[in-house]
Amino acid sequence: MEKSTGNRGAMAASVVTLAVLAVLFAMREAQAIVVPTLMAFFLAVVAESPVAWLEKKGLPRVLSILLVVTGLAVALFVIGLVLGSSVQDLSRRVPEYQERLQDQIDSLLAGAGETGIGADAAGILDKLSPETALSLASGFLSGVSDLFSNAFLIFFIMVFMLLEVPSFSAKLEALGGSMGTWLSIGGSVRSYLAIKTLTSLATGVLVAIFLALVGIDFAVLWGLLAFLLNFVPNIGSILAAVPAVLMALLLNGLPSALLVAGGYVVINVLIGNVVEPRIMGEGLGLSTLVVFLSLILWGWLLGPVGMLLSVPLTTTLKIVLESRESTRPMAVLLGSGPASGNESP
Repeated sequence: MEKSTGNRGAMAASVVTLAVLAVLFAMREAQAIVVPTLMAFFLAVVAESPVAWLEKKGLPRVLSILLVVTGLAVALFVIGLVLGSSVQDLSRRVPEYQERLQDQIDSLLAGAGETGIGADAAGILDKLSPETALSLASGFLSGVSDLFSNAFLIFFIMVFMLLEVPSFSAKLEALGGSMGTWLSIGGSVRSYLAIKTLTSLATGVLVAIFLALVGIDFAVLWGLLAFLLNFVPNIGSILAAVPAVLMALLLNGLPSALLVAGGYVVINVLIGNVVEPRIMGEGLGLSTLVVFLSLILWGWLLGPVGMLLSVPLTTTLKIVLESRESTRPMAVLLGSGPASGNESP
């Protein structure tokens, strides 16, 4: 009897594993549909608060939705213009930066030759190029830029999601669903995205101002990159600093590069380790390892947008797992400690 029960359990686990793998690969193959839908969902979660606020002021829901969506569309349009023009200017100036980098390499090789390590230094420095060093930033910005081509679809889906909110609770009750779970998901994701957006905006503005003061080209572009990559946990702030530090090296040499690197460290420590924890409190209760692995998983599945949404997606999964007794142990494994399943974000 025990053996039969064990076999059924193993079979059930195998079926669940295969189903999860099938869903993941289906999401990867259907990125063109999944990415805009997920972006629309998270934008709708964030936009619901200002929509509800406008409704309390007496505006009809449809008009409130139109006002909020229009505001978001204008903001994204401005960001798109800045992003597009800056990337084009940067592409045109790459040959100039290539020449400057070659001068830096020749100077370093001359100094290295005097110390007897010229051959080793040459092998390393010959691999450097603006195209290689900026590829991470360019690839990420290209992935984010793809969203602008789908902007109409994203906002279209978002509008319909917001229109469905009033009837959503009634539908869940009719299906026997638990409103507590969905309210918890919405509250956690909305809180995280709101706080992260504000702290990322502060990071981007400080980076842009700092780089402009020290005379680095494309300060606004690097500030925008810092704003976007601040949503990527653990490694985002490091990746955001690479192109700006390289630009400082090309323009003004090693002392300027060290100054820019130090500025990034100060800004990110101030925002990430002082301001953000104070506002967010204990955060979302996710293990650091889980956050990093989710970054890799969602990035592989959905590209740069998956990296941006890795924490909200994993938090949503954790809350859903917490809602059922049978899956609560998995939620504890995702958490930052044994009691994380009972924490409130």
